[in-house]
Amino acid sequence: MQELKKDEMQSIKGGGISIWIVTGISVAIVFISGIIDGFVRPQECQSKK
Repeated sequence: MQELKKDEMQSIKGGGISIWIVTGISVAIVFISGIIDGFVRPQECQSKK
């Protein structure tokens, strides 16, 4: 086994999913589900009288 130096360890990139990708996918799902909900269940504006 080879021992890595500190700068070599910091340059290693993992294969995991970025938190920004997960956040973007989550936002897209919520946005699209809101659009679909608006078409399926349209509601009138709720104004106080």
